[in-house]
Amino acid sequence: MSAASNEPRITRLPDDFRWPGGKRVAVVFNIAYEAWSDGQAPGIGPMGNVLKPGFFDTNAHSWASFGLVRGIHRLIAIAEKHGVKTSVMTNGVICERDPDTVKRIADLGHEIVNHSWGMDVIPVYFDEAGERANLQRNHDLLQATAGVAPTGWISPRGTGSPISSRLLAEAGYRHHGDVNDDDRPYVMDFGGGQRIVGIPLTMDVNDLPTCIRYGQGARHMLDTFQDCFDAYRQRETVPLMLDVTGHTHVMGRPSVAWVFDEIMGRVLAAPDVWVCTRDEMARHVLAQLPG
Repeated sequence: MSAASNEPRITRLPDDFRWPGGKRVAVVFNIAYEAWSDGQAPGIGPMGNVLKPGFFDTNAHSWASFGLVRGIHRLIAIAEKHGVKTSVMTNGVICERDPDTVKRIADLGHEIVNHSWGMDVIPVYFDEAGERANLQRNHDLLQATAGVAPTGWISPRGTGSPISSRLLAEAGYRHHGDVNDDDRPYVMDFGGGQRIVGIPLTMDVNDLPTCIRYGQGARHMLDTFQDCFDAYRQRETVPLMLDVTGHTHVMGRPSVAWVFDEIMGRVLAAPDVWVCTRDEMARHVLAQLPG
């Protein structure tokens, strides 16, 4: 392709692809450091009964706010204890509410992933001009706050627009996580040197659906991880990646955070697994699949 287009050329990883050191399985630890715009609350919370339309859910708002108050600090402390660098999905609004923590996360070497302005600001709702403006606004704010420019993007709800991949590639982003159609990353080439790695955000080991949507306890998530981890390493022969995702307002609580700690320990004890950030994964893929 000689010019950029909406439909990219896709290059998927072959079965003989390997991660650094010849390893076949890669694990990424994600931290979802999330907040909602002023006057907005999450659509889900710990209460099962839904409020009448038009009423602000103070319970859900307070529940979600725990992530900024305590959760982020607990999960980062666990990662630092293990020496693991995580990919931290960070909403732009947090740069206004807690800039010191955003800067500290980046200074510790964790990856700052652009996660839109707030969890209620989803690219699929925008026209092209609005989506470009939201991307640039948050990029500039995260860079100014963290002191490093984000190279990756994940939309709230993992729901980009039909043109999000192209806009991100045009903006120079290296990777994004708004894809679910593969069990390994792939390269999206829009032409004109505009390439971006689509890194699936795997949902098998994710606290929000496990503990909130399906109401399972923390140990269920640990058991699910172990089952996945064993299957990836013992039953498969192709290159794979596994996300371990913790939301600061869910897994950041003492009742669940121990699972994040336990999983990290088990992964690090496996010599045949590459632990990386999403940016490190994208760099490796692009190096192995040159345009």
